[in-house]
Amino acid sequence: MSRRRLFGAAGAAGAAVVGASACSSAEGRPKPQDAVRGTVVAQTTDIPEGSGKVIVRDKLVITQPKKGDFRAYSAVCTHSGCTIQEVTEADNIHCLCHGSEFDIATGEVLKGPATEPLEKFGVTVKGTDIVLDEDE
Repeated sequence: MSRRRLFGAAGAAGAAVVGASACSSAEGRPKPQDAVRGTVVAQTTDIPEGSGKVIVRDKLVITQPKKGDFRAYSAVCTHSGCTIQEVTEADNIHCLCHGSEFDIATGEVLKGPATEPLEKFGVTVKGTDIVLDEDE
């Protein structure tokens, strides 16, 4: 093997290792929601009763299953990581990528292909402000 070929193979192997480590587990990485903990993420007046709203920039879904009962979930679908796109008036959170649906009151799967519920976050209502809790 020539020296040029040896260095080329070594470089390709090194790049593969770095690439694999960058795409490995998401454990230890901050979640998009971490940046907005302790801040106002929505207004109560913007979240319809019996439905909800997707806050795309914060990767959150805020719902109001019953009057005055506000909930927050990750807007990252547990099936393949797509961003949730809508909350329907049929009491569900809907991912348009592959058709998964989640309950607005619990985040539980109503229709697959997702098999895991959406990650839930705590919220506090202060007047009309919905604040994402700082810790879980």
